[in-house]
Formats: sequence, structure tokens, C-alpha cells
Amino acid sequence: MKTIKYGLNALLLTLMLAFSGSLIAQEVNVNTADAQSIAESLNGVGLKKAEAIVVWRTQNGSFSDLASLEQVKGIGQKTVEKNKDDIRF
Repeated sequence: MKTIKYGLNALLLTLMLAFSGSLIAQEVNVNTADAQSIAESLNGVGLKKAEAIVVWRTQNGSFSDLASLEQVKGIGQKTVEKNKDDIRF
């Protein structure tokens, strides 16, 4: 019985480690990253918002700070605030 319990615990730990990478936010440079990378790296930013970031950057130039990112339609202060530690310029 102990062997089964240890085996299940090991399996559970392995699964947790396998999926933990997708749950951890990654740093992203919003001035150089493509839309897919931005969407994968920032919480609350899907592909559509990430594409809007890339379009804004293409039309207006690089972002200089967090406040400038809020100029993108769909990206508000709350989104910026919860991702501020992962956003690079």
C-alpha cells in the first residue's frame, strides 16, 4: 500500500512540475516581442490584445514606460499593474 501511495505522490509531483511552466509568468519586452510571445507571457492579455500592442508599437514607436502601454486599446491600468514585474522595455 505504501508503494502505491508513494507512486501516486511521485506522479502528482511530476504532473505539477510539467504544467507549472505554463502557469508562471515570463518577462517580455513589449518593444521587441511578437504578439504570441506577449500573449503567452502576460496575465490577462490574450492574442487579440497582444496584437493591439504590436500594432500600436508599429504605428507609434516604442513604449517608454508602463503608462505608455496603457495607451493601447484594451490595456488598462489593472492589466499593467498585475504584469508590471514581467514587462520590459
